[in-house]
Amino acid sequence: MTEKTNAMVAVYNSHVEAEAGIKELQKAGFAMKKLSIVGKDYHTDESVVGYYNTGDRMKYWGKLGAFWGGIWGLLFGSAFFMIPGFGPILVAGPLVAWLVGALEGAVVVGGLSAIGAALYSIGIPKDSVVKYETAIKAGKYIIVAHGTADEVANAKKIIDDTEAIESAVHQ
Repeated sequence: MTEKTNAMVAVYNSHVEAEAGIKELQKAGFAMKKLSIVGKDYHTDESVVGYYNTGDRMKYWGKLGAFWGGIWGLLFGSAFFMIPGFGPILVAGPLVAWLVGALEGAVVVGGLSAIGAALYSIGIPKDSVVKYETAIKAGKYIIVAHGTADEVANAKKIIDDTEAIESAVHQ
């Protein structure tokens, strides 16, 4: 299970920048099954917003529908959560399973949210988790790449050439 304890986390100011980061990882051959994204779901009352599942893919329409639809086409697993303190959160990738595991197992670690508990469960230190939770609450997007030490180091090199406001490897 060493793959779960090697992670690279990058923080982006916007969904456009996060999507560009994911596309750079894809172009470089990074396995999309090892990539997750988390972001708040902003929408206005004027926007029609909906979610539905078709097979293994979630469909979305609304203000950021094109963004999330494109991301869900690339990454495996998607979910919509209503988390106290965060509001509506959209998650795509393997982090969905870890988040569900944290919620089902009530593995919420000392003051961390369910998202924080999921990040902590894959080996991200608590102080970093708190920083990532704060970024999500502020409307930023985080990308989590996991894999072997070499894979996450390579992902960080790729991400460092994108518009990430920060990135770090956690082993």
